[in-house]
Amino acid sequence: MSKLPSMPVAMFAIFMLSQQAGAQSGMVAGQVTKVDESAGKVTIKHGPMPKFDLDEGHTMVFRAADPAILKTVKAGDKIRFEADRINGQFTLTKVEKTK
Repeated sequence: MSKLPSMPVAMFAIFMLSQQAGAQSGMVAGQVTKVDESAGKVTIKHGPMPKFDLDEGHTMVFRAADPAILKTVKAGDKIRFEADRINGQFTLTKVEKTK
């Protein structure tokens, strides 16, 4: 019969798993600088994006995967976002406003 880990060890393991899940979520902090609904694009000043091997922050234009995303943000909004490279273009797939 195996022995269950002690409570502190179990809590530490849960903490580490939650940290890894957060790091893998791909959410990046940024600020919207421009929204171009007619072109389906948004310009974001953001921090590092390890997913794309971008170790420094940049200001980049992202295509919106869903045009509805563009209606949820405006220039000056602070956000957290996820992006993918779709058909060779950086594409915004998820946005959450922050304070």
